[in-house]
Amino acid sequence: APAFNSPPVSIQTASNLRHMLLRLFTAISLPDHVLDRLILLEGDLYGASWRDRDALHLTLAFYGDLDHAAARELDAELAGIRAAPLTLSLDGIGWFGRREPTAVWAGVAPNAELRQLAHACERAGRRLGIDMPRRPYRPHVTLAYCRGTSLTQVGAYHNGMREFRTEPFEVGQFELYSSHQTKSQNRYDEEATYLLGDC
Repeated sequence: APAFNSPPVSIQTASNLRHMLLRLFTAISLPDHVLDRLILLEGDLYGASWRDRDALHLTLAFYGDLDHAAARELDAELAGIRAAPLTLSLDGIGWFGRREPTAVWAGVAPNAELRQLAHACERAGRRLGIDMPRRPYRPHVTLAYCRGTSLTQVGAYHNGMREFRTEPFEVGQFELYSSHQTKSQNRYDEEATYLLGDC
């Protein structure tokens, strides 16, 4: 059943409309032993802003800014997804930015069921008319954002961490999160949880 946590908010003035929007995405939270491994990847990389432990997750789909009515409709769509539990493992290190690195990430070993779940989350947004990103799904966990980092520097970091792997871990649910910008890093609040296994 739908499980959206945020209470409804009534519009009082046009000036506070922007405060009623929630920036939403679905993701898989990671078990503690995997987070322990990821934190150890924080290294001496110039220009890297390493993400806090509670900001590490595996994104499934990003929906952008939605009002509460649309968020509740999305919650109902996501609650209707039927998928089996997953067995995942993280595999390898990479970065975004061909000319200037923008982020460092941990990859995910190929997994067809994960892609199917991500596509189901994407379809849930499209059914509501949400303008979903059309780039191919590339599962990863963002470790750090980079600014002023050179390709040589990120290449040296990659060479030192290229053997990174985790043991397989079980995933029995996925979550709907809201993102809130702060002075240091974004804060992510869990808005709803959807269990896997009822296919």
